[in-house]
Amino acid sequence: MGSTTSRVQPSPGDLIEVDRPGYQHWALYVGDGYVIHLVPPCEAAGAGIGSLGSVTCNRAKIQKVALKFVVGGDSYRVNNQLDDKYEPLPVGKIIRAAELQIGRTIPYDLFTSNCEHWVNDMRYGEPESRQVRNLVLAGVGATVGTLALVGLVHILTDKSENTNQRNRR
Repeated sequence: MGSTTSRVQPSPGDLIEVDRPGYQHWALYVGDGYVIHLVPPCEAAGAGIGSLGSVTCNRAKIQKVALKFVVGGDSYRVNNQLDDKYEPLPVGKIIRAAELQIGRTIPYDLFTSNCEHWVNDMRYGEPESRQVRNLVLAGVGATVGTLALVGLVHILTDKSENTNQRNRR
């Protein structure tokens, strides 16, 4: 993936979505080229980190670093994705709350408390992850699809067996 940046200059309090291979990493822009983000210690520092390391971690550290360090060669964009659902907190409150957490190590879970949950909690007071929700919905859809396919095969197999039994009589 080439280095593409957001066409919109981030403002303090904006959420930054960084495209990683297979997932998105999230950070909170705090101004002057810096972000605060949640990083599981089992992931190597720097951009381009793999998503598999996140699965095995149960703690993550909150760090303030340069946006360019977090992005590396990946693309990113400003994505205040939940502005249509929640009222953002005042920018000063967002930044202060995030800065108070710098250096803390907090519980981390890929499905319930990841970097997207954290930035949304900072901006809206609501720890939500659309990335996880979409993954769960895709899994449910795949499960329903698989069950439907198994059911259809079962029905067709039963029908075929019944037809074969009638033809033998």
